[in-house]
Amino acid sequence: MVSEKEKKQKAAEYTAKQITVLEGLEPVRKRPGMYIGNTASEGLHHLIWEVVDNSIDEAMAGMANDIKVSLLPDGKVRVCDNGRGIPVEVHKQTGVSALETVLTKLHAGGKFGEGGYKVSGGLHGVGVSVVNALSTWMRAEVKRDDKLYVQEYKRGKPQGKVKPEGKARGTGTTIIFQPDPEIFSTLEFNWKTIVDHMRQQAYLTKGVKISLYDERKKGDKKSYIFYFEGGVLSYLRHLNHNKETKHPTPFYVEKDYNDNHIEVALQYTGDYTETNLSFANNIYTVEGGMHLMGFRTALTRTLNNYARKQGYLKEKDENLTGEDTREGLNAIISVKLKDPQFEGQTKAKLGNVEIRTAVESVFGDAFLIYLEEHPRDGEGIIEKCLLASRARVAARAARDTVLRRGVLEGLTLPGKLADCSSRDAKNSELYIVEGDSAGGSAKQGRNREFQAILPLRGKILNVEKSRLDKMLANNEIKSLILAMGTNIGEQFDISKLRYDRIIIMTDADVDGAHIRTLLLTLLYRYFPEIITAGHLYVAQPPLYRIQFGKQIQYAYSDEEKEKIINEFTKTATSKTKAAAKVEIVEEEVAAADARALAAKEATESKEDDASETVGPRIGIQRYKGLGEMNPEQLWETTMDPERRVMRKINIEDVEKADEVFTILMGGEVGARKRFIHTHAKSVKNLDI
Repeated sequence: MVSEKEKKQKAAEYTAKQITVLEGLEPVRKRPGMYIGNTASEGLHHLIWEVVDNSIDEAMAGMANDIKVSLLPDGKVRVCDNGRGIPVEVHKQTGVSALETVLTKLHAGGKFGEGGYKVSGGLHGVGVSVVNALSTWMRAEVKRDDKLYVQEYKRGKPQGKVKPEGKARGTGTTIIFQPDPEIFSTLEFNWKTIVDHMRQQAYLTKGVKISLYDERKKGDKKSYIFYFEGGVLSYLRHLNHNKETKHPTPFYVEKDYNDNHIEVALQYTGDYTETNLSFANNIYTVEGGMHLMGFRTALTRTLNNYARKQGYLKEKDENLTGEDTREGLNAIISVKLKDPQFEGQTKAKLGNVEIRTAVESVFGDAFLIYLEEHPRDGEGIIEKCLLASRARVAARAARDTVLRRGVLEGLTLPGKLADCSSRDAKNSELYIVEGDSAGGSAKQGRNREFQAILPLRGKILNVEKSRLDKMLANNEIKSLILAMGTNIGEQFDISKLRYDRIIIMTDADVDGAHIRTLLLTLLYRYFPEIITAGHLYVAQPPLYRIQFGKQIQYAYSDEEKEKIINEFTKTATSKTKAAAKVEIVEEEVAAADARALAAKEATESKEDDASETVGPRIGIQRYKGLGEMNPEQLWETTMDPERRVMRKINIEDVEKADEVFTILMGGEVGARKRFIHTHAKSVKNLDI
């Protein structure tokens, strides 16, 4: 604390002059992350979402049915709709046109008062004005009253008044913008990201055509058109197209309830995990909220009532739990409401209490009718839930056995785990290593203070095809659960994670890739918070060790190998006689021979330097396994925090991640074959 004297002095210096007032769109350019999340790729794409949201709002109001999004040369984007067109007359409060007001004022739009929009996704009213502020140039074109009105802007400032530019047929709004390189770290739009997002919007706004055009390259133009009459029911069928369904007829309901529009679709699959996607005014609520709570409550209650009524559950039987009723469930919950209350600008969670009652009532009543009208489907659903209930009881017993074993052993952790000496999780990391050979090198080469090593023997169980009770009978999975310390299932607790970084380290071959995929499947399905919280990494061991004389470099790809060889060759050529040739020797050697090879190459290199006809040798060692590296090499290339290369695993698209794991690791062979045929040509360095 400063003294009273110093405090008074500082207070005298702290006057009204130090208070900065940012007017217009200045706050957006000053702190863009507050409005679009970040200034990297996600924030760049968010500009498109904000403009498209306005067009979607017109569609949800029943005023538009055609939206076009085009990626243009020079990094520009054009979004067109056939809605009513933003009003252009003078706004009484601001004294300028309504169009200029919407594009240059924060919290200005037709979503706050009465009569503009019944529901909207752009809740905060900062969308298109933020895009204007963060663009070097923007052009707005509005078709109204048989005229075309135009206004242009530079970094949010109008370059003149709104003026008519001839006649126009119909109505609508076109926004063309060019993101500002002073704001964004990247200006490259990802076509796939845009396609996936717009497909989702088309599913959620049935009856609206969304057309996409990539016109950035003259010789490589691409386009997509999305139009779905089925709404979220079509979306559900898309999610389940590679999955085994437990009942042929999916459930679907669409109904209004006290000015709220409710739309729910669900179908059970043979999976052991659930996929629930919830939306509010077409915005994906990652963390759910009241609409998801209402759905889950009604689901559990309705299935228990139906199971009791039909005699599937006897008086002595316990009720099905929420966990039982959601195993293998794929569901989409979409609500549209007048005044959504999201938690924060990111809109990750819906907080409207009244929507919980609305969803509970609409879905509960309709689902009970569905079960009674489709008894065969109802039987398939209840059988799935009862099987999940029995598996839950078995899994609890298996989990208790694992935990009891840990308690009896004084929580000494698995015997194969070489733990680190630090007990500070923030400074500790766990390497999950393939095999005892690599585990031995890793244990010798590691920094014992903060690096722990857990070697796994062989390939772990494919959890995509197994329930929790079978998983917990697998010794390798039990060892991993005990080592991480988080527990599993409903008792999972991320705060008990013993290491800040969980690092998968496997060989750079097909078996290593398979083991890595099995581990990623396990962690994605049963420990997703470890991934979303940023704790999961994949180590990147080098593929090659390249030596020229005493110089040693490591290459992590074939391209990098060729670059290093070329550099060494140039150096060698400059030091040798014109007639001499550089000899490149590529060998696959065991770790025990690595030092002998290095010494031999160094000696031969010196001898070759003195020769007029024999050039120096560039030795290349191909690492097919981590066990081929000695401890010093493994530390230097893969485990030293100062030099190692690691990939951080995150989940950008939950829907896509779920689909890929289902295809690659699930039971549908046909889907996996199609995936392999589609992507086979893009595979590099396949070891057979």
